[in-house]
Amino acid sequence: MDNPKDILIIDDEKVILDAIQKIASLENLTSDACLDVDEALEKLETKSYRLIISDIMMPGKDGFQLLQILNQKRIATPVIITTGYSTLENAVKVLYDGAIGFIPKPFTIEELISLISRGLLYQKLFKDKFKLSKTSNNELIAYVPCPTKYYRLGHDSWLCYSSEGTIKIGVTDLFLKSINSVQSLDLMKLGDSIYQGGVCAKIVDSKELLHQLLSPVSGKIIEVNNQIFEIKNLLEKDPYFNGWLYRIIPNNIDAELSNLTPCSSDF
Repeated sequence: MDNPKDILIIDDEKVILDAIQKIASLENLTSDACLDVDEALEKLETKSYRLIISDIMMPGKDGFQLLQILNQKRIATPVIITTGYSTLENAVKVLYDGAIGFIPKPFTIEELISLISRGLLYQKLFKDKFKLSKTSNNELIAYVPCPTKYYRLGHDSWLCYSSEGTIKIGVTDLFLKSINSVQSLDLMKLGDSIYQGGVCAKIVDSKELLHQLLSPVSGKIIEVNNQIFEIKNLLEKDPYFNGWLYRIIPNNIDAELSNLTPCSSDF
């Protein structure tokens, strides 16, 4: 393969390509730009990248088809999806199809840099896990997967059934490992409604980057886990049990469950 570059950018608007390449260069990252998916797939035949940033709606193949082709070809490069057609349904679908992030247009420099930072750390985590699995099954893996009875939205958030028809939701260990250490957490309030694919929490990491967590399910918040503010590092130490975020009453769990990945499939 040719010399690897950091980012492959795909968008049919040259002004967007130029803007993303300029932002990447500010972070000392190299990039290639393509105006359509077919051109991008040709580059992937001869080059490797640490991250792919792609639009959804493009002439010819779209971003959804790109994700399907990457899955078929077993190309594990993390993908961030950008779009001017931002809907909760699109956010949920791209995460279900394998993207690690979703960012509506227009986006700010800070928003894009936060997602690029997370995408590059995802790539390192997946790469490390692959290396470890090739050398020894007994070595420590880079992150802890969700418990088998849970469901997850992409690799962002999880849900599990709780008592009397309620559901607990939280953030995955992989998401936390990809954002540096948590400095502050902004949660929604008791009684607020959350929506599948909508932002349910905002996390600022040790590099002062803001990361938005998307909810795995819709419903009304009936309990906020204040222990994660009272016990230092509880969220990062125990994200799947004592570090849960909300208990909710779901609105439409039967339909929304089809948009989630059973964590049992990760084992």
